[in-house]
Amino acid sequence: MDRAGEKVTTPFMPLETRRGWAWGLQGASLVVLVAFLYAGILQRLVQQWWDDPNFSHGFFIPAFSAFVIWQTRKKLAAIPVAPAWWGLGMIAGSLLIMIVGVLGAELFLSRSSLVFLLAGLAIYFLGWRYFRAMLFPWAILFLMIPIPAIVFNRIAFPLQLLASQFASSLLDTVGVPVLREGNVIQLPAITLEVAEACSGIRSLITLGALAIIYGYFLERIVSRRVILAIAALPIAVVANGLRVMGTGLVGHYWDPAKAHGFFHSFSGWVIFVVSLGLLFSLHAAMNLLGRRGTRPAGSSP
Repeated sequence: MDRAGEKVTTPFMPLETRRGWAWGLQGASLVVLVAFLYAGILQRLVQQWWDDPNFSHGFFIPAFSAFVIWQTRKKLAAIPVAPAWWGLGMIAGSLLIMIVGVLGAELFLSRSSLVFLLAGLAIYFLGWRYFRAMLFPWAILFLMIPIPAIVFNRIAFPLQLLASQFASSLLDTVGVPVLREGNVIQLPAITLEVAEACSGIRSLITLGALAIIYGYFLERIVSRRVILAIAALPIAVVANGLRVMGTGLVGHYWDPAKAHGFFHSFSGWVIFVVSLGLLFSLHAAMNLLGRRGTRPAGSSP
């Protein structure tokens, strides 16, 4: 049978499709490699999020970062890809930090190396302009990493003193006899010790992360976002001082056992809600002042 006149066709895949498959395969291989290197580190990190209420907000940080990147996907797609060799140096440095952290049993270093590694990969494969466009969602990832114990203690103790001083001043203002010695508050019917767990650092860390997320979604002006993030510190201190004051009032006027029991545990949630209310009120006040500042001269309120 003569097949000389038959037209022979061969499968053809467009160049863009082949490039897409190649990028997908390389990306998948890279994800598998990074997951293999950091499996143990990530497992312990997630376990700490679950066990330590001070850092339970860590579950939300990667999801928020991914959402920000997805929300700006059109802007990122318009940026030309310009791989930079400097990324290799950052990748190598990140892996070195990981090795030092693992060998030295320094969790903060080994966990932070993953964030730096992501930056190195972005610079090497996509370029500096891509990385600058993703700077905010990249930097926010550091909030998911628990701070080192030595830094935690350095922050917690001054907060203990601030909370005890503020609470004792409030109690004295409302007429409750009070004697403060460091972080210990002595009342006629009860003695309160503002321990590390009651220093307010838990609400400070969580409130700070929430303030950043809240500012991103509900505030367009960058300076106001910064103010909201910074305001988390005084708000946490004031709210925790109110909690200690409330515990002292319950112990002084009602029952010391109830002050150390149910009220002490339940008030933590109440004060955190109060902290969120203060944050929202601050944002509302900034919006109100902003509207007044932009109102034309002579216009009625």
